[in-house]
Amino acid sequence: MASKLFSPKNLRIFSPRPHMLDEAFCYGPFNRSMQRRWKKPVDSARTRLEGRTRDHRLDKLMLQLKNLRLALDLHAVISQQRNGYASLQLLLRWRREIGLNTEIGAFLKKYPHIFEIYVHPVKRNHCCRITRKMADLVAEEDAVLRENEPAVVQRLKKLLMMSTDGTLNMHALWLIRKELGLPDDYRSSMLPNHQSDFSLETPDTLTLISRRDENLAVASVEEWRDKEYTEKWLAEYETKYAFPVNFPTGFKIEKGFREKLKNWQRLPYTKPYEKNDLHPITNAERLEKRIVGILHELLSSTVEKMVPLERLSHFRRPFSMEVNLRELLLKHPGIFYISTKGSTQTVLLRESYNKGCLLEPNPVYSVRRKMLDLILAGCRGIVQTENAI
Repeated sequence: MASKLFSPKNLRIFSPRPHMLDEAFCYGPFNRSMQRRWKKPVDSARTRLEGRTRDHRLDKLMLQLKNLRLALDLHAVISQQRNGYASLQLLLRWRREIGLNTEIGAFLKKYPHIFEIYVHPVKRNHCCRITRKMADLVAEEDAVLRENEPAVVQRLKKLLMMSTDGTLNMHALWLIRKELGLPDDYRSSMLPNHQSDFSLETPDTLTLISRRDENLAVASVEEWRDKEYTEKWLAEYETKYAFPVNFPTGFKIEKGFREKLKNWQRLPYTKPYEKNDLHPITNAERLEKRIVGILHELLSSTVEKMVPLERLSHFRRPFSMEVNLRELLLKHPGIFYISTKGSTQTVLLRESYNKGCLLEPNPVYSVRRKMLDLILAGCRGIVQTENAI
């Protein structure tokens, strides 16, 4: 009888459950009558960033661009040397400053199409130099930047026209010079050639002195609206204030979301190139939509339709975007995407990308894509080349 009573089956039935034990230990005989208060789940920009629907293709692209950025930083260090090469000991000292967390030799051997490791004939130490293929692409990018000066001038004009007083801080422009397609020496090589358009009244402020160009005061989203209106035969009130929306794969559409999105698309707002001084916006939703339009136009003016999030904060005051930009961007996942890959948070324009590639490439992007192809090639083709030699 005792063996049946204390059998494993009966002990499993009468044994206390785990949550009952937790309650007994957490709330003992002296605090069982106390009221239990549960913490409300925290709803912040950080939690929404962690719980958002991810776009794996864009995240993969950002990881690849991170490796390209590291390779270009190493190229800058090697090119500064007098003989055009650098020893691995010297590159090892610069590893932390560049942001390279892996072993320097392993990283260099990973991309033989970019770096060439050899033994110095005199010093007998391991050195690294840039391959001819990568050096030609760097020279080609510099040449393309010089040739596309008229397009860069238009981008600067559009940014200055969007600012409240026609001025922008030179430090903010320096931070996004790569995104705008500006050469590193644009202050001395480009701005003096356009003194009728820009002026540097103070060393740190760029001012637009030319008249407002109505041909440039057309946002890129307005061209998309005209195309939607003429080709898809949509009603004017459906497209007049709408933005292209493209949600990532797996995005969960909750109840009532479509109706809210439709109402937001029809909501009128002050466009980026329209001044808000005469008719100030008091409605919070219209103000939010105006800021969305400004961010959309700013990203559309860049070469690769992406800008690091921390650098966007430098344009908050001149563009009258006195809001939490990360929260605003997360509220519109169909228009913007924030990627946390690549050691920084980067904002991308979703409509401009398909399968990790830019839909409308430009000359600067094409050259940078060739550099990225060398990263993606890895060690492919090296063994065949050595055998041929």
